[in-house]
Amino acid sequence: MTQPNANLIAALDRIAAEFEAIERQLTDPAVTADHQRVRGLSIKRAALEDLVSRYREYTSLAKQIAEHRQIIADGGDAELVELAQQELPSLESRAAALLDRIAGDLVTADDRAVGSVILEIRAGTGGAEAALWAGDLLEMYQRLAVIKKWEFTTMEFSPGDQGGVRNVVANVQGPGVWQWLGYESGVHCVKRVPDTETQGRIHTSTATVAVLPEPEKVQIDIPDSDVKVDVTTAQGPGGQNVNKVATAVHLIHIPTGIEVRMQESKSQQQNRQRAWQLLRARVYDHHQRQKDAQRAAQRSMMIGSGDRSERIRTFRWKESIVVDHRLNRQFPLQDLLSGNLDDLITALIDQDRAQRLASL
Repeated sequence: MTQPNANLIAALDRIAAEFEAIERQLTDPAVTADHQRVRGLSIKRAALEDLVSRYREYTSLAKQIAEHRQIIADGGDAELVELAQQELPSLESRAAALLDRIAGDLVTADDRAVGSVILEIRAGTGGAEAALWAGDLLEMYQRLAVIKKWEFTTMEFSPGDQGGVRNVVANVQGPGVWQWLGYESGVHCVKRVPDTETQGRIHTSTATVAVLPEPEKVQIDIPDSDVKVDVTTAQGPGGQNVNKVATAVHLIHIPTGIEVRMQESKSQQQNRQRAWQLLRARVYDHHQRQKDAQRAAQRSMMIGSGDRSERIRTFRWKESIVVDHRLNRQFPLQDLLSGNLDDLITALIDQDRAQRLASL
């Protein structure tokens, strides 16, 4: 058996320690009283359990291999030496195969452990048709959430003038939600004949999608002193209280300049809670992007940077196909619009896993 990759073993040791820490937290009365935290920790535990279990099996095999090699090296009891020589190849083969499988799962373990994301969809170029297209994408992700049994909560919604959405922000929670939705960030193009087109000409419209992993409060600490808070009246169309009652919350993160405005709810408290939730996700994403930039040269071949200016997918109505430009593959249009993204996302995960393994 070849010597295992030291970086791989170090990463596995870190994850095993994290798993043990999660198990301890789940037995802590101070933690179990917080149902939201228990939910998040349980999702993480479920995501890591199989990986840690296999790693423990590997360490047991590695220990047996070391013992067999020592028996052979000592050259003592002839029968024991012969038995060790017979069993060693099988043990080494099992350990090598198990480690290969573990390595494949390792590179996506952190992704699977994130159980909550912020999903943002904005209408891009194309006028009213772009808003309709953004609305179609919203429905696609809502259908996916139903299939995956995720919790989908709309935090902010700005409708288009002729239907669809100009901008929508949602919180999506559930097992594997980041691993599945994390590949959706970028520009989604559609080529079709808009309902408003009288000449039957095909137009190209776009919508941008951003998916941000939602950090726990313990992962990112934003001091109150770093945030300017303004409470104002809501803006835009609505009832008689829209412009009279101060319920809209506007947060500005001073160190980064990131701004969040939340006015969807009539409750100032709920708007404040959602605004902080979105601000934490955006600040966390900002810091993660800075870290990623430092490793950009090493990761240049990875699937997409997730940048909003990057075109990742084109939906072609006439041919009834969807082209994912990162995979250079086609998928059935109606399947994706119905929320059946399994084949597409699985292909992206496989390609991503291969690239990450190559960089270990």
